[in-house]
Amino acid sequence: MAMTRRRQWVRYTARKVPLTAAGKVASSTDPATWSTYGNARRSTAGAGCGFVLTSGDNLVCLDLDHALDEQGRPLPWARELLGQLPDTYVEISPGGRGLHVWGRGTVGRGRRIRRGEEAVEVYDRGRFMTITRRPYEGASSALADLSEAIASLT
Repeated sequence: MAMTRRRQWVRYTARKVPLTAAGKVASSTDPATWSTYGNARRSTAGAGCGFVLTSGDNLVCLDLDHALDEQGRPLPWARELLGQLPDTYVEISPGGRGLHVWGRGTVGRGRRIRRGEEAVEVYDRGRFMTITRRPYEGASSALADLSEAIASLT
């Protein structure tokens, strides 16, 4: 995955607070607190690894909260959204009920979209996202252009 070559990795606590690889509090806006993928993976600080989204890197994450039922099947709204996406990397969130859809695109300012039970957050900067390395249903390791999907959410 192209993201592993970037120095935008952190660890995070169970409460999703970013940490440095050494276990100190990190910031999603301070590159001095980020590390390489290798250092973040080797660290035992916190609960897991996260990736920091920054302006200008053309990476975006769609965070689909409560998208899966108890058996890990997508809820109707999530199935519909996933069906509209190009083949891109999708992984199961740490809690096991959400999905993180990774790709290329820009958002400008992060957004939260709620329509009925649909809950989607879209970010491309100033945030870190947890990484579980638990691909959803054989997801691609490539990152597709999600510009059309992002535009359709607004």
